[in-house]
Order: sequence, then C-alpha cells, then structure tokens
Amino acid sequence: MIRYVLTDAQWAQIEPLCLGKKSDPGRTGQDGRLFLEAVLWIARTGSPWRDLPEELGNWNTVFQRFRYWAERDVFKRIFDVLSEDPDLEYAMVDATIVHVHRHAHGAKGGLKIRPSESPKAGGRQRSLP
Repeated sequence: MIRYVLTDAQWAQIEPLCLGKKSDPGRTGQDGRLFLEAVLWIARTGSPWRDLPEELGNWNTVFQRFRYWAERDVFKRIFDVLSEDPDLEYAMVDATIVHVHRHAHGAKGGLKIRPSESPKAGGRQRSLP
C-alpha cells in the first residue's frame, strides 16, 4: 500500500501547471496526480527509478515524463507557486536533538603529534632483534 503525500488543496494549486492535461492537444498523461505522487515517492525514499512500486506506474514511463517536465521547468513553476504560501508547521529546530562533536565546540583534546613519537624525529634508530 502506497502512502500518498499530496493533499487535495495542494493538488488544486498544482494541477493548472501540469503538462499533459486532457484539454492539451497531442499526447497527454493519464493521471498527473499519480505521476507527481511517484516523483515524490522517489524523492522521499531516495530509491532508484527501477524500484518504483507498480501501483505508481511503470518506472521508465514515469522517468521519461520526469525528464520531460524537468527540461521544461515545470517543477520550478510548481515550486514557485507552492512557496508563495509556506507552511511553517514543521520548520523548527529543537536543541535537544542537535548534537555537536566535541571538537566542534572548543573542547580540549584532539590529535597531537609530538616530535618524540615521530620515527623521523632525531635520535637513534632502534633495530629489531
């Protein structure tokens, strides 16, 4: 079962910007919303295109349509429309989950190379018996 991401309100904003509407002449996409859900699934999971679930369509068809939209800056137009009304519900950083390595906040320590520990430092070489 696939978890869908787009809400009806978001789709209403995006739909006029999509290529392949039924009113367009020539080749049209069968379901623009399902295609966007497939692209969002790939972005969310970081999976390769070949791992796209069959419920979201043929991976190669989705990939070819993705390339076509990317060449025509459709995703940029969608981003521009959706970024006009930001939803800041999840835009927060809680200090309890931010951890910094001890070297990053000024703690003493770290790697120190002393001349006496270096094999090329002066002094007599010891040979193994």
